[in-house]
Amino acid sequence: MDVFKTHGAFSWNELLTADPERAAAFYGELFGWSFDQQEYDGVGTYRVAKTPDGTAVGGIMAFPPDTPKEVPPHWAGYVTVDSVDDTIAKAVELGGSVLVPAMDVPGVGRMAVLRDPTGAAINVIRYEAM
Repeated sequence: MDVFKTHGAFSWNELLTADPERAAAFYGELFGWSFDQQEYDGVGTYRVAKTPDGTAVGGIMAFPPDTPKEVPPHWAGYVTVDSVDDTIAKAVELGGSVLVPAMDVPGVGRMAVLRDPTGAAINVIRYEAM
């Protein structure tokens, strides 16, 4: 199964933290991950975590500047969907809400952050052709 193409599959994990450098050092030692660093407008340095065989498994980034201080560092999962916009509409229909509206991430795909009726956040994404 290709998790980057399969609707409903968890496909990516991302750590948001105030100290991404320290977090990368910790997880690098803990799991043997290496990191490729990329710069993105509005995000800054994004560290792509790779297993010893070179498989990309997640990312680490600093909190966006507008993140409330009470938000703790956390891992966020991404679920692949066939259509981000259709998934947003269905989530709202089912009692969910939109935390971050759909947006296009150049070189990655289209994504949004939803909140389920229990209050939990989930990221949804449709990847660009790889």
